[in-house]
Amino acid sequence: MPNPQLIDWTFGLWRSTSVRNMSAPTPSISVIVPTLNEAENIAPLVSQILATGVPFHEIVFVDDRSTDGTQENIRALARDHRVRLIEREAGEIGLASAIMTGATAAEGELVVVMDADLSHPPERIPDLLAPLLADSADMVIGSRYIPGGSTPDWPLWRRVLSRTGAVLAFPLTSTRDSMSGFFAISRSKLLELGLSTARFKMAFAIISRGGRKLRVQEIPIAFLDRVRGQSKMSFPLALNFGALWLGSIFRHIFGRNKTRPPGQDRHQPARD
Repeated sequence: MPNPQLIDWTFGLWRSTSVRNMSAPTPSISVIVPTLNEAENIAPLVSQILATGVPFHEIVFVDDRSTDGTQENIRALARDHRVRLIEREAGEIGLASAIMTGATAAEGELVVVMDADLSHPPERIPDLLAPLLADSADMVIGSRYIPGGSTPDWPLWRRVLSRTGAVLAFPLTSTRDSMSGFFAISRSKLLELGLSTARFKMAFAIISRGGRKLRVQEIPIAFLDRVRGQSKMSFPLALNFGALWLGSIFRHIFGRNKTRPPGQDRHQPARD
């Protein structure tokens, strides 16, 4: 029996693309997931991504030398699903460069970037992709800070630091959650605007480089705290992140945001 979600997705995709071009082929879609010691979350994440009914071309995991069995779990899933593993060397550690490594290797025309710890809701992937498929946006962000978005179960210090960072960046980007790590964009634009990004926060780098020509849309998400595995975020790391984020914003304001080659964002704070 056909999957109802897949039928809904196919019909919605047909309806949006037929308005633009009856002969336009459906863009292929890759999901890029950076990983570092996320063994317990790999199988649930893949299951939830596939449950969306979106006809993904592939799920690309970019692993920074995990030691907890993450790579083995990804390889096991790759036997039955369109899952790929990219193992990076010691000198390539960092979230921004991991995303770019995945984008370089990805085969999809559109890419969805998300975390591995299930903080980003896979069920919102169709909503991220819909504006791109309808050609009403160039980049779609899963936002915690527009109406309907939330950060349930976060401690107060994390909420304050995160919201402060988003508020500081808002006048520069007109995007309320430019710090989000959950977004969809064409692979070509990601490679163009994200290449050699400085240190961290890929979405902010893409938006600031894209300028007014880049059509950015936000959809609300609930950013959940991890259930499995050990969080890499702590108060000292969050303070370090805040200092790096302020430096990135000031460099952007004064035109000193020098880019770094991929793999040199190792001073970034924890992934979540």
